[in-house]
Amino acid sequence: MKNRMLDTIVSDVRKCTICESALPMGARPVLQVDTQAKILIAGQAPGIRVHESGIPFTDPSGDRLRQWMGIDSDTFYDATKIAILPMGFCYPGTGKSGDLPPRPECAKVWRTEILAAMPNIELILVIGIYAQKWHMGEVKQKNLTETVRSWRDYWPELLPLPHPSPRNNIWLKKNPWFEQEVIPHLQDRVVLLVGD
Repeated sequence: MKNRMLDTIVSDVRKCTICESALPMGARPVLQVDTQAKILIAGQAPGIRVHESGIPFTDPSGDRLRQWMGIDSDTFYDATKIAILPMGFCYPGTGKSGDLPPRPECAKVWRTEILAAMPNIELILVIGIYAQKWHMGEVKQKNLTETVRSWRDYWPELLPLPHPSPRNNIWLKKNPWFEQEVIPHLQDRVVLLVGD
């Protein structure tokens, strides 16, 4: 079966209400995709700020992610360079220790088709455990830290990352090697793929 045009798929995604009854603030799918994009950010799900803005990573997590990548907002939000495809497109609500996991329906219904319509992706930034399960499957390690520590095993097509949320400040302090070793390689690859 031939892939549908990406803009048609995205139009359908924006109208999606498959799991709306389980969403505390209703459906508002947030994603950024283009057939020309060379970098894909595979995240978790929008937080409440992103749900309200309708723009991915318009929060402190986005500030840190842009810093890690070494790019400004204009480059980050240029869909012809960078695609942003969370595992869940809508805000899932809040649990005891932060936002709830992404709703599983999005990945089951949309992810394969959208990825197939973006043939130019050369680097996938795999953020958090849900994205790592989808994109890395059995090759991921026993936990997030070990998966990120083994980043060279997946490089240069995949780069597992911790979530850039301020909630991970303790993890970053415990693992200084991440920003010392991994981030320079990430920034060099970003420049190579999308310019500076």
